[in-house]
Amino acid sequence: MAESADVAQDGAAGERLVALLRAVEARCLAHAVGLPQQVIAEETWEGVLFSVAGRLFVTPLGEVKEILNHPATLTLVPGTRPWVAGVANIRGNLLPIIDLQSFLLHRQTVPGRRSRVLVVDHEGLYSGLLVDPLVGIRRFYVSEHSTRSVELPETIKKYIERVYEHDAEVWPVFSMHRLAASPEFQFAAV
Repeated sequence: MAESADVAQDGAAGERLVALLRAVEARCLAHAVGLPQQVIAEETWEGVLFSVAGRLFVTPLGEVKEILNHPATLTLVPGTRPWVAGVANIRGNLLPIIDLQSFLLHRQTVPGRRSRVLVVDHEGLYSGLLVDPLVGIRRFYVSEHSTRSVELPETIKKYIERVYEHDAEVWPVFSMHRLAASPEFQFAAV
């Protein structure tokens, strides 16, 4: 009989223990902080902003190797087209400097303190593109890609890869690689 009393006492203790564990679990669940919500980051695209004749463009960040201030000294190259501004000695290397506005619209850029040179390397062809002014870096969400048409001169339109639209503004993406691969650009001799 004493054994049955011990078993009953152990059973009651077990039930109290289970009840205590359930109470602890309930309190934990009541005060538990949920897992953080998984935020899906939207994919972005980055480019370098620049201006040609007052119109803003963006070029893929990966197509610009370096951004330089306008060189203090340019050496003119005889027998070249008017859009070849000259060559500059950049850290011991000669870099042809092309006036992008002159190439595209036949209007020379007047270099100022905000003028920059975008260095492009396309299949080993290094060239510096004089732009005025360089505005900076711009990030777009990939979802902002637009099929909207942009009114541009045909001499510029053939270098536009795509368009982004943000806050009702349209941003044409100018391909420096498409420019560098064009026969017109590669043939700078008169």
